[in-house]
Amino acid sequence: MLEIVFLGTGSGIPTKKRNHAAIWLDYNGEVWLWDCGEGTQKQMLYAGLNFMRIDRIYITHWHADHWAGLIGLIQTMNLEKRRRPLFIYGPEAERFVGDILDMEYWGPRFRILARDVPVDSEAVIHKTKEYEIRSLPVLHTVPAVAYCFQERDRWNVDIKKAEKLYGLRQGPLVGKLKREGKLVFKGKEILLQDVGVLKKGIKVVYTGDTKPFRQLIPFAKEADLLIHDATFVEEREDRMHAGAKEAAEIAREAKVRRLILTHLSRRYQDPKPLLEEAKKIFPETQVAEDFMRIKLKR
Repeated sequence: MLEIVFLGTGSGIPTKKRNHAAIWLDYNGEVWLWDCGEGTQKQMLYAGLNFMRIDRIYITHWHADHWAGLIGLIQTMNLEKRRRPLFIYGPEAERFVGDILDMEYWGPRFRILARDVPVDSEAVIHKTKEYEIRSLPVLHTVPAVAYCFQERDRWNVDIKKAEKLYGLRQGPLVGKLKREGKLVFKGKEILLQDVGVLKKGIKVVYTGDTKPFRQLIPFAKEADLLIHDATFVEEREDRMHAGAKEAAEIAREAKVRRLILTHLSRRYQDPKPLLEEAKKIFPETQVAEDFMRIKLKR
C-alpha cells in the first residue's frame, strides 16, 4: 500500500492554509519525501508523522520553496541522534547539498548521500524488487525534474485454473512458477501467463514546477494519480508554470485515473476557479489541501 500525505500545497509565497511544497510517501513502511519546502518538519509534527523514518528525499529543483526545509530537518535529525544515512536526490544535488552542509558550523553525525538526477534525459534513479523511481526533465526557469513512483506488476496464479488444466495444486511449485515464469509438471510445461492473473502496480507521478509539455504524457500514461503543478487557472507565456486547464489536458491525454492540482498561487484563497476549469476537461480532478491523505493499493 502507498500512503500519500500532502504537507505543503502552496507556491512561492505560503499562506495560513498552504505551506511550501512537500509530499510524504509511505510505501509499506519505507518513507520518502517529494520536495521539502520551508516548514516541512513542523507540518510533519502537525500531521503526526515521524520525520526520523524518512529514507530518501527527492527534490524537483532548487528554488527555496521546494528545498529550504532541508536545513532545519537535517539539523533536527542530528539533534535527535539519527545514525542511518539520508539520501537526497535532485538536479545538481551534490553541489547544492554540499553548499547546505557548509553553511553551519555543525556537522551531522549521520551520512548524507547526495545523488545527482539527470536533467537531459529520463532516468531510473532508484529501484528495488518492489518498485522503481524515475525522473523526467521538465520546463522551468532552472533545471527541474518530475518524479514517478512505479510499483512492479505482479503475477498471481489462479489455483483453480492451474488445477483444472494441469492438476497443479497450491504448494512450493506454485512459488517456483511465479518466480521463474514457467514450470515442467507431470511432463507438461506450464507457462505463468496461461494460469496467471497480472496485477498492475501502483503508479504515481509528481511534476514539480513546470510549463505544460507533451513529454509528460507518456511519462504519466495510465497513472493511478497525477499530481500536477497548477499555480494559476491558465498558462501564460511569461510564466514557467502550468495552469489548471493545461494540467487537466495532460491528465486526459495520459489517461490517468485521478488528477490532483497543487502548488497554488496565494491569489486563490478559494481554489474553486481552478477546480472548475480543470473539471471541464478532466472530471476526476481534486485540489490538494495541506494534510490531505490518500491511500492507494491494488
